[in-house]
Amino acid sequence: MKTCPHQTTAAGTPVTDNQNSQSAGPRGPLLMQDYQLMEKMAHFNRERMPERVVHAKGAGAHGTLTITGDLSRYTCAKLFAKVGNSCEMFARFSTVAGEMGSADTARDPRGFALKFYTEEGNWDLVGNNTPVFFVRDPLKFSDFIHSQKRDPATGLRDNTMQWDFWSLSPESLHQVTTLFSDRGIPASLRHMNGYSSHTYSLWNAAGERHWVKWHFKTLQGNKTLSNEEAAAIAGRDLDHHRRDLHAAIARGEFPKWQVQIQIMPERDADTYRIHPFDLTKVWPHRDYPPMDVGIMELKRNPRNYFAEVEQAAFEPGNMPPGMGASPDKMLQARLLSYPDAHRYRIGINYAALPINKPHCPISTYHRDGQSRFDGNGGGAVNYQPNSFGGPVEASSVKEPPLRLQGDAGRYDHHDGNDDYQQAGDLFRLMSGGQQAQLLGNLAEALRPVPRFIQLRQLLQFYRADAAYGSGVAQRLGIALDEVIGKAA
Repeated sequence: MKTCPHQTTAAGTPVTDNQNSQSAGPRGPLLMQDYQLMEKMAHFNRERMPERVVHAKGAGAHGTLTITGDLSRYTCAKLFAKVGNSCEMFARFSTVAGEMGSADTARDPRGFALKFYTEEGNWDLVGNNTPVFFVRDPLKFSDFIHSQKRDPATGLRDNTMQWDFWSLSPESLHQVTTLFSDRGIPASLRHMNGYSSHTYSLWNAAGERHWVKWHFKTLQGNKTLSNEEAAAIAGRDLDHHRRDLHAAIARGEFPKWQVQIQIMPERDADTYRIHPFDLTKVWPHRDYPPMDVGIMELKRNPRNYFAEVEQAAFEPGNMPPGMGASPDKMLQARLLSYPDAHRYRIGINYAALPINKPHCPISTYHRDGQSRFDGNGGGAVNYQPNSFGGPVEASSVKEPPLRLQGDAGRYDHHDGNDDYQQAGDLFRLMSGGQQAQLLGNLAEALRPVPRFIQLRQLLQFYRADAAYGSGVAQRLGIALDEVIGKAA
């Protein structure tokens, strides 16, 4: 029989009785000297750190990325220097709007966050299971998320809030079309694609830059759920997706994704017919065909959910030399907002936690802060420049300067942007059955919404494609003339 270790307090003092509090006799009050009771209560009161404002409900797993395609002409990042290179990585998948205890099978985009532990530092890619997003200007992001959360008056999720926002934000139409299509609810986390959504960049040793979009195509095949299937599963198991991923890896069915990349020469962005840094747009594959880069495989479940999944902190600013950002305005804001959120939620030393710590040597001048749990730099010098052998800049891997256009100011992000063409193209690409499912899903979601918002949103559908708008209107029992009349 296995011998169990003795229980101790956090300070290592043996616990002699974990069943009974100290008191002044069987019927007397408790004693303040019972430090064991005080420690347990105080720790319990603080067990929950704030959940993520978005992407609160998630699942994660460890794996590897193996390079199968040569990117050495595009980037000096050592990971992509040759075919066969590999690195360890961690993935976290999540719903966007729901809280920690919400159903996994809600109709909602899925976060697709990846942390690659490269020899030159962490590379974090924070994306979704859709290639586009609802807004393109970060000033609208918090308002968008508020519209997807709970009504401040009732504390309830409210279709009116989200459709009110969407109907007033035509740039959301492409993502709305995707979300309410048959792709809106993945059957499992293993059976969905992932996308960087944002435009990033690669640059090589010669200082040449290319704009890129990353794709992760599931090798398990795309599988999705209908509204009815999703509701039935949620009634049985709110943690369906989390449970499925854990069980598949536990039984040795390791999920894989084909990693692909679209590559655009830097100067193409000046004349490309589609705004290349617009998060509500895709680059058509006929213009920039995806090329294979590698295979991502998840092979190990977390040993402790809190330590590895909840404390995982992804930030798009984590990019090894040879990789960079772009003028994508949403990405620019996320470079700030993600680490800021981690400092609030986890603490200033979040990057030193085991799940976030790079697998390569680290040399910083960061010191102190709450919950510093390592050697805090020892006695090494903590300022720079210095004369005592402290780490110095790696100027040899400096990113080439960005070619900037225009003057600083506030620009109308709708000006010159077509918010309807790609949404209409997506609708026209669908089969008759897929179109019917999309129209039915939208009508079901819009039915409880006030009529003036219905008309406003129907006009958005109609502008993308007449059959799109008329199909939803018919299912809502609204005459198309009323919709078109609103546009007059």
